[in-house]
Amino acid sequence: MTRVPGAGSLNRMTSPSRTPAPSRIRIGSAPDSWGVWFPDDPRQVPWRRFLDEVSEAGYEWIELGPYGYLPTDPARLADETGRRGLAVSAGTVFTGLHHGPGVWDRTWAHVADIAALTRAMGAGHLVIIPAFWRDDRTGEILEDPELTAEQWRDLTTLTERLGREVRDRFGLRIVVHPHADTHIDGAENVSRFLDATDPDLVSLCLDTGHYAYCGGDSVELIRTYGERLGYLHLKQVDPEVLARVTADGIPFGPAVAQGVMCEPPGGVPALEPVLAAARGLDVDLFAIVEQDMYPCPPDKPLPIARRTRDYLRSCGGPHPATAPGTSGTPGRPSRPNGSGGTG
Repeated sequence: MTRVPGAGSLNRMTSPSRTPAPSRIRIGSAPDSWGVWFPDDPRQVPWRRFLDEVSEAGYEWIELGPYGYLPTDPARLADETGRRGLAVSAGTVFTGLHHGPGVWDRTWAHVADIAALTRAMGAGHLVIIPAFWRDDRTGEILEDPELTAEQWRDLTTLTERLGREVRDRFGLRIVVHPHADTHIDGAENVSRFLDATDPDLVSLCLDTGHYAYCGGDSVELIRTYGERLGYLHLKQVDPEVLARVTADGIPFGPAVAQGVMCEPPGGVPALEPVLAAARGLDVDLFAIVEQDMYPCPPDKPLPIARRTRDYLRSCGGPHPATAPGTSGTPGRPSRPNGSGGTG
């Protein structure tokens, strides 16, 4: 069943026969594609090397990654990114809002720091990732993988509150990221979450790899909930590795170490039809490449990033460095219209 967008929705579904300008999708990358999961970890590449190499690979848009990995002083970060020709598309924060109102103050204090830096860098989105129900390193079960009805109510109502507060105080749009080993993962839980939240306050960050990891079909999700799509993460999973780790009950972190997230186009889903479905919405979107590789050898990410950039160009996407319609100003590519930025 195809959903009809609400009158207040920022995004607008259109006929699939329309072919929007390629510049409506901006391709970027993220620290994740350099094996970065934590603010500080000796097994990760230094932040300067990440910035150097993501620029060298031909990308202009990046995410902030884990808060504290990149400099948190806006002036310093603007200098470091600007002189490499980079701009920021979004910040990222993990939340556990299903725990109810008692966690709000602590959650907001964390969110506000990241939102402030995101806004200062001129970005328009804040990616919200739900808390893990099992430890992604040890596999320890932290809580029940299924939420109660009350927990679902807390999750949806507090996420709406978060969307309103982030919009009103920082001028940002939240995009909620379904993720393996969280309570918003596969098709059933994603649909339940989207159906229970206000599209004016909460949009979707579709991560193609995580959704496939959890059994979802990204193209079908775009067709069904296209008006909710506000952001894309592009990645693929190796189906053979996925079958093995699923059968063995291996948590997400060790699964990544075993190579479950693989270099495109070697896995699923095929990204060309995903990008075609996204272009068919005729809306402005960021599509950020994320290949989870923590931990990885320091020389591994750059060649993959280059090959992935070339692969995405073959899928009909814009050149990641010089998308049609950009301003042409070095170090400050143009931002998709209506992205919820600060103007």
